[in-house]
Amino acid sequence: MSATTPLAQPAIAAMDADVLIIGSGAGGATTATVLAEAGLDVLIVEEGDWVEQGEVVPFSLEQMDRQYRAGGVTVAIGLPSIAYTEGRCAGGGTEVNSGLYWRPPGDVLQRWRDTFRIADFDPDEVLAIADEVERDIHVGPVPGAYTEPSEVLRRGADALGWRNGEIPRWMTYPAAPPAAASAAHAGGPAAGERQSMTRTYLPRAVTAGARLAVGCRVDRLVAGNGRATAAETTLRDGTPGTITFRHVFVCGGAIQSPALLQRSGIRGHIGRTLAVHPTVKLAARFADELNVPDDVPVHQVKEFAPHLSFGGSASNPGLVALSLLDEWPSFRQAVTQWRNISVYYAAITSEGLGRVRSFPHLKDPIVTYGLTRRDRELLRSGLGRLALLMLEAGALEVFPSFKGAPSVKNRRDLATMQARFAATKASVMTVHLCSTVPMGELEGRTGANSFGLVHGCSNVYVNDASLLPTAPGVNPQASVMTFAIRNARRFVASGGRRA
Repeated sequence: MSATTPLAQPAIAAMDADVLIIGSGAGGATTATVLAEAGLDVLIVEEGDWVEQGEVVPFSLEQMDRQYRAGGVTVAIGLPSIAYTEGRCAGGGTEVNSGLYWRPPGDVLQRWRDTFRIADFDPDEVLAIADEVERDIHVGPVPGAYTEPSEVLRRGADALGWRNGEIPRWMTYPAAPPAAASAAHAGGPAAGERQSMTRTYLPRAVTAGARLAVGCRVDRLVAGNGRATAAETTLRDGTPGTITFRHVFVCGGAIQSPALLQRSGIRGHIGRTLAVHPTVKLAARFADELNVPDDVPVHQVKEFAPHLSFGGSASNPGLVALSLLDEWPSFRQAVTQWRNISVYYAAITSEGLGRVRSFPHLKDPIVTYGLTRRDRELLRSGLGRLALLMLEAGALEVFPSFKGAPSVKNRRDLATMQARFAATKASVMTVHLCSTVPMGELEGRTGANSFGLVHGCSNVYVNDASLLPTAPGVNPQASVMTFAIRNARRFVASGGRRA
């Protein structure tokens, strides 16, 4: 198993570039493509390794170790604490997520423009870039039949009259998939290939002349008088290094980007407004086998959007056991029937906010998050509605993921479940992190200008999920890619190209 390919090489101690891009995920890869195709000398550095698709089993311990930061789970401290995940590999979070695609909601784009005074921000332009992205990463519906875990969401929502539908994915599929794959595993790894950054934008960037160096952590930027000149790095073997540059784009994600800026003495409105989509989960047991260990459902229920939505999670045996862990003494016998069980979630758009803070001598930042009373009540009602959805879909028994939870077998049990629920007892988690360097011209409320240039800096840009002014209420990666392309094009048009 190699950490590199012809597209990526190990970092060395001394490197230089016109433009340094830190991070290779949805923001970094798209930024690199635009800049390299415009003729700039681009160096992309990635802390993790290049891991080929298919080299590790999805949602396995090996994948957690090789493609996620901190083995897959880190915690934002609070009441309750919120577990979150970060990709750490070439391609970032696009390599490990479900591939479900939500283009930026038009009403959210208009609200961001008006509330945060984002200059030259035309929602139609952003959506036109989204059209390009959708072509580039092959966004489309699943061919053939849906998996049974996905059908559960559709069936339950239809029974209740709730709005639901298939969410398209960035996948390519064989022209004529085998009948067995089409009927039983449509859209899964056996039938399609995720068009992540290692399959799309990173190869384009390298073809255009960009260099990609893996195994390189950027510890801090050397900055003064509003300008950064170099990056101090640590290579995989512990060797210190230095990268010199003319411009730098920080694309490490909503946790690592503000942390790096803070370590570099760049503060301002940085890391103060972390926004996430908190989720609570349950496991549902059915009469027949339905578990798909290496994929997730493509249906989501949006009847109560943007405040609340329902979807399906990864459900391999270990993750089924994890979903039962909060009430293990009562629920543990269910794990023996894991083939009849699938895991589902209720996600909310939170009013609460969090903070990312770096401290001297600590490698990683301290992350905190506070849910509001409204958030806690919305989690309660969301879990109750999700359990009802499962019953309507034919679940024999539902196992909510919180301490003291009862199993739910009928509607009468729902009242008991909701009476016992408290957010502080639940395993709350999120995979959507954003808004730690919000963009706009209101310097008191934003960390970067309307095109990602960090306030007070002349050559330090942020171009990832950190820029989204608030949580969008949907998977944010499409918004990240479209914003990154928009901002990179403005950088080129305003003189970033080598003279």
